[in-house]
Amino acid sequence: MSSPVHFALGGPAGDALSAFRAAAATDTSPAGSLLEQAQTPAVITLIAGGVALLVVLVGGTAWRRARNVVTMVHEAGHALAAVLVGRRLQGIKLHSDTSGVTVSRGKPEGPGMAFTAMAGYLAPSVLGLVFASLLGADLVGTVLVLIALLLLGVLVMVRNAYGVFTVVASAAVLALIAFVAPVELQAPFSYLVTWFLLFGGVRPVAELQIKRRRGQARDSDADQLGRLTAVPPVLWVLVFAVATISCLIAGALWLLEPVAK
Repeated sequence: MSSPVHFALGGPAGDALSAFRAAAATDTSPAGSLLEQAQTPAVITLIAGGVALLVVLVGGTAWRRARNVVTMVHEAGHALAAVLVGRRLQGIKLHSDTSGVTVSRGKPEGPGMAFTAMAGYLAPSVLGLVFASLLGADLVGTVLVLIALLLLGVLVMVRNAYGVFTVVASAAVLALIAFVAPVELQAPFSYLVTWFLLFGGVRPVAELQIKRRRGQARDSDADQLGRLTAVPPVLWVLVFAVATISCLIAGALWLLEPVAK
C-alpha cells in the first residue's frame, strides 16, 4: 500500500514552554525583554508555521527530505489501522524516493481492508491535529513523548535498510532536542513538527491526483479504495483533500490562538 516516560528534561514534568518563558522573565534588560517577546507562543507558532509552509510550498530538496516524515506517519497510519481491524501486520518499508509500503495479512476485502487503505493519507493530518490540541494546552512534553512512541513503533516494524536509517536518523534528532539541546528549543521544535504535519498532509493528496491523471498511480490508496468500495477513486481523493484541509484549519485555529490574544 503506497503512501509511513516523560523525558528527563531537568524541569517540571513536560512543560518546556513554561520553563522557557520563566527563564526569560528573569532578565529585565531591553535585550532580555526582546528575548522574552521572541519566546512567546505567538512568535514561536508564527515562525514555525512560516518555516513549515515554506518547506511544503517551495518543494525541492528540503521537501523531498522532510517528506520522509510524512511517509513514515502515512505508513504508520496504515499499520495502526490494520492492527485495529484485526489484520496481521507483517512489516513496513520506507524507500529513498519517499514512497512506502505496509504489508498486512487478512481478508482482502470488506470494511476492515477499506479502513486500512483509507488511513494512510489521513494519518499525518490527524496526528498534526492531535499535536496542535496538545500544544494548545501547553503539553509540549507530551508531544515529544508521542513522537518517540511513533518512532519506536515504526522501528519495530520496518523491514528494509533505508527504512531503519530513516527512523534512526529521526530518533537521533529527537534525542538531541530532548536531552542535549537547551530546553528552550523543545517548544519551537514541537510547533515546527506540528505545522509540518498539518501542511505536509495536504500536499501528498494533490500529488496523488496529479500522478493519477498521468496514469502513474494505478495502485494508489484511492484506486484500491475504488476497487474495494465501488466509489470512484477521484471521490476518494476528494475525501482525502477535504479531511486534510479540515485538519489544517482546525489545527491552525488551536496553534494561532495565542496570536489572536
